[in-house]
Amino acid sequence: MSTNLIDIVKSAGIVGAGGATFPTHVKINATVDTVIVNGAECEPLLRVDQQLMDVRAADMLAALQAVMDHTKASKGIVGLKKKYVPAINSLRKELVNYPQIELGIMDNFYPAGDEQTLVYEMTGRIVPEGGIPLNVGTLVINVETLLNIYDMMTNEKPVIDKYITLTGKVARRLTTKVPLGITVKEALDLAGGPTIDDFVVINGGPMMGKIVPLDSYITKGTKGLIVLPKDHYLIQSKTRSHRDSLKLAASACMQCSLCTEVCPRNSLGHHLEPHKLMRLAAYGSTCDPKITATTAFLCCQCALCQYACVMDLQPWKVNDYLKGQLAAQGIKNPHHEQPEKANPFKMQKHFNVHRLISRLGLDEFDKEAPLEDCPVTFKKVTIQMSQHIGAPAQPVVAVGDEVKRGQMIGEIPEKALGARQFASIDGKVTAIEDGKIVIEA
Repeated sequence: MSTNLIDIVKSAGIVGAGGATFPTHVKINATVDTVIVNGAECEPLLRVDQQLMDVRAADMLAALQAVMDHTKASKGIVGLKKKYVPAINSLRKELVNYPQIELGIMDNFYPAGDEQTLVYEMTGRIVPEGGIPLNVGTLVINVETLLNIYDMMTNEKPVIDKYITLTGKVARRLTTKVPLGITVKEALDLAGGPTIDDFVVINGGPMMGKIVPLDSYITKGTKGLIVLPKDHYLIQSKTRSHRDSLKLAASACMQCSLCTEVCPRNSLGHHLEPHKLMRLAAYGSTCDPKITATTAFLCCQCALCQYACVMDLQPWKVNDYLKGQLAAQGIKNPHHEQPEKANPFKMQKHFNVHRLISRLGLDEFDKEAPLEDCPVTFKKVTIQMSQHIGAPAQPVVAVGDEVKRGQMIGEIPEKALGARQFASIDGKVTAIEDGKIVIEA
């Protein structure tokens, strides 16, 4: 196996495991002075990264050092919350072997895991509008992504499994590792299944996760599954249409500016003022020549604005609508200014996660989801060729082929951005259709 880290990562099909799914071999093809581990896990109820940092601290730090050596970084920072006490203790025991790496301990606020927020909290640097951490000499990488790198470096194990938290209205909450390509229903069965009949499943966290059907599949970007009653406030919020959000904005926004006060991008000095964009729904104008519809491109869709709003309006969804309308006209983000400084009261604007959980009506689910081994051997998986940003992988197997767990079944198209796909169980290829490969034991 090649000793070049880019080749190792590329050969393993590694992508951002925190949900972004950007191919990691492209991301680490850079020179930076600081590599930051995103261990904030800022979405409420999810428990994967904080537990992995505890039980696999040594492995994660070894992979972090490898990424630092490759990118020529002189410093590594593990960004995590001070409430992750077991992880902090485990990491501190191992850090004696890594003099260039330190912990960056944060309060329990949302969205601490937002890349641009994390870069500022760890380094004091402000990523420019519409920019990425590389613009300020930093690289941000997820905990599980690093562990995938470690597993390939040491055991030549590509990405065939995913750690997920199973929570909400299930028989027992847990975090476990499952093979890629099982269904959402099969994953929930590991938690004893839903405890109610009329339910909805969110793939991801409650803030930015999407509602998914039971027959959808676990992919490289899945971080957790949350079961909630169909009539839960959060589900009603997520299913509110753009049209209804715009109507409510026009009729009920009282321009209190609380959405702008909590906006993480505004706090960094970016020219995003959600309350002024809400004016477009009522007046067709922001009433401010410095704030145009195109500033909606600066919104990170964290949805925090809604849960600060006393009228339960959705500035983030209005921004999403504006982005779609602008993109349909071929308009791209024109905003790339570099703020000189963040809001002086940024620390005071941190939105406490416990307060957020209460606002979301999720208090009853804010409980442990212990990390456990998966007790089930799965007989069938459906591997999607597109589990990442970029072009879908191209199948390199045929129906009827026998494949082994860890065998490559999808290759990156030539000269394209993408990631390889692998068989997650031993078995026979029984179907290749609609961008998916079905394997049955």
